[in-house]
Amino acid sequence: MSKTYQLAIVGATGLVGRTALKVLEEKNLPNFEYKLFCSKKSAGTTIRFLGKDYIAEELTEKSFDKGFDFAIFSAGGDTSKKFAPIAASKGCIVIDNSSAFRMDEDVPLVVPEVNPEAIKQNHGIIANPNCSTIQAVVALKPLDDKYSIKRIVYSTYQAVSGAGKKGLEDLLNKAQEKDLKKFPHPIYNNCLPHIDVFMEDGYTKEEHKMINETRKILGKPDLKITATTVRVPVENCHGESINIEFEKDFDLEEVRNLLKNAKGVKLLDDPKNNVYPLATMANGSDDVYVGRVRRDFSQENSLNLWCVADNVRKGAASNAIQIMEEILRS
Repeated sequence: MSKTYQLAIVGATGLVGRTALKVLEEKNLPNFEYKLFCSKKSAGTTIRFLGKDYIAEELTEKSFDKGFDFAIFSAGGDTSKKFAPIAASKGCIVIDNSSAFRMDEDVPLVVPEVNPEAIKQNHGIIANPNCSTIQAVVALKPLDDKYSIKRIVYSTYQAVSGAGKKGLEDLLNKAQEKDLKKFPHPIYNNCLPHIDVFMEDGYTKEEHKMINETRKILGKPDLKITATTVRVPVENCHGESINIEFEKDFDLEEVRNLLKNAKGVKLLDDPKNNVYPLATMANGSDDVYVGRVRRDFSQENSLNLWCVADNVRKGAASNAIQIMEEILRS
């Protein structure tokens, strides 16, 4: 008789939590039972899922006493820091979408297409990387394996959905200074070179996340990386311009073939016919779309590319579920 798995969705009423439920509906995994948890404020919310109504319950210290196999946390760092260790202590494998554990040496930071082997190093908690990092490393991994990356320059164009419901509302409501719910300046008709808080060195926390998480996932702690992250007036799907310097020279056609055949990558690279990745193409998909692949003539062994992905799906909800599926396959 097949085992029935118990899965807890923490933060089920939020943007990422609801997207996780949508992805789980699409997958319709066999032998799974679900429990939905949320904050005290949202407790009692009815969510239609897999053809039935679920009541989201308040998350408490006793929530995991019932025995869960997995929990997907999408409720913010403070919630994860408090409740993820409790869940793990009860034998539950936690896949956490917050930044709480990403740089913890004892917690694997996983993108299944890139470093699935790291999952085995978990002690009950597995960290889901930052959305902008996830899509970047999916595209970078096959190139690093072949040519060995020496340096990366990230420039991101990040959608407002990455800032949650309030960020979306600021854009859709065309909110101005006095009515803003999320951003320090209006995002409507603006690009804000400011994601998360500024650090003492002038970089934002988001930029540090991309730098440090890329190093950890690729297993290159000394890799030279710089980043500028920008919020743009797009509802969903992050775009990234990535400049890569390799240790080795490369053949451009071989690069395209590597990307074309890479797991989780869709190559759209026909500029003569105006074919390149767009947010509207990636929306609702779990793939990373790559195009504008070209040699950087200003620096030896260097390449430019453009990648776009759905930051709420592949950048959060779907990646977490793919981690769980990887565990089930192992």
